[in-house]
Amino acid sequence: MNILISGASIGGPALAYWLTRHGFDVTIVERSNGLRPGGQAIDVRGPALDVAARMGLLEEIRAHRVQMRGMSMVDGEGNEVYRSEEHTFTGGELAGPDIEILRDDLSQILAKAAGEVGYLFGDSIKEIVQDGRGAHVTFDSGLRRTFDVVVGADGLHSNTRSLVFGPESRFIRHLGTYLSVWTAPNILGLDRWQIFHQMPGSGWGGGVMSVRGNSEARVYMGFESEPIAFDHRDVEAQKRILRDRLGGAGWVFPELLEHMWGAEDFHLDAMAQIHMDSWSSGRVALLGDAGYCGSPLSGQGTSMAMVGAYVLAGELAAARGDHTAAFAAYERELRDYVRGNQELALTNKARVEAQQAGEEYRGEDFGEVVGRLSLKDY
Repeated sequence: MNILISGASIGGPALAYWLTRHGFDVTIVERSNGLRPGGQAIDVRGPALDVAARMGLLEEIRAHRVQMRGMSMVDGEGNEVYRSEEHTFTGGELAGPDIEILRDDLSQILAKAAGEVGYLFGDSIKEIVQDGRGAHVTFDSGLRRTFDVVVGADGLHSNTRSLVFGPESRFIRHLGTYLSVWTAPNILGLDRWQIFHQMPGSGWGGGVMSVRGNSEARVYMGFESEPIAFDHRDVEAQKRILRDRLGGAGWVFPELLEHMWGAEDFHLDAMAQIHMDSWSSGRVALLGDAGYCGSPLSGQGTSMAMVGAYVLAGELAAARGDHTAAFAAYERELRDYVRGNQELALTNKARVEAQQAGEEYRGEDFGEVVGRLSLKDY
């Protein structure tokens, strides 16, 4: 079978790895001119650790993990009000089995492991027409090719989903928060440490963590808001939105915002989820955030993408290329896992709000949800 994957971040290369191991011919189309740099620190947890082990990548991923000693919370003048050497804001328990790694580092590892895959960088899908012979794809570049299966692994604002399933507004659920992230110099001289500041009752906050041997930092800033209409490819407009929202904030926010203007990997987007009745239509299927985004609030987007890639490729192999049977099995295998992980985002949001109000919150155990799925052998 000849399979096209749209998106070369996490789910796309992971799927390419497994598809090629099962004997499929794979092409990846990516709008960017190469693997995209930047992104937040993400987590590989639960069955995704098993997927990494089955890929033979677990130790390499662990070797590239973000090495944190702990975290602090500070007030508007930078005075420390809380610290922990047991857990961090971005990665959770330091002594646990989970691996926190920069998004671009994991993307590079997965892409290298995928091996001989055909890439179409700097291009995107313009049209998909399906019939009994295949999915006939026209690209923005004018290239036309026919594939047996197309998989959209192109994120929250999936182009593939819009072309085949309809407008994003039908599937997106906003969670009332926006998050931005970018690379900046380690201006605070942090040593494997992260510091966060949140103005009580303000609905905004952020922080900075040292990465890559303390040679640089990743900055996070967020704010609560109803949905904002903006072009997701207009980075300068996104930077202006953040400046307008947080330009008057305290601590070192003004200096961090100055470094924002020159950051080539700046990203701003809504904390949002994607909910769909079906992740496939004909010869087209969706993977990861494109079909079932949990939002960064869940802490499970990366793991769902890696697990989804393993299952989707495995079911295509088990069905001997019968995409209808494979897609149905893919959904049966993952629906409950996805539903539980998406619910974690709401649980985590409620827990933070309760903590800020000085109240106790009891929700479903995070570890129990994360580890609920047992992987099949394909």
